[in-house]
Amino acid sequence: MIHQWKRALLEGASGVFERGGRKKPEIEEEQVKELHAKIGELAVANSFLERKLKPWGGK
Repeated sequence: MIHQWKRALLEGASGVFERGGRKKPEIEEEQVKELHAKIGELAVANSFLERKLKPWGGK
């Protein structure tokens, strides 16, 4: 097992230290907009539920 790890390290270690080795993740603008909308929707729902729970000893 250790020999396999060592071999994997020796084969792939050079890629870790190369400059510019990482490429930027590809995220579509449409997906970002959808996720922001979902975050807003969940924040509103959370706020609503928090206000409704106060009479029962919630926060």
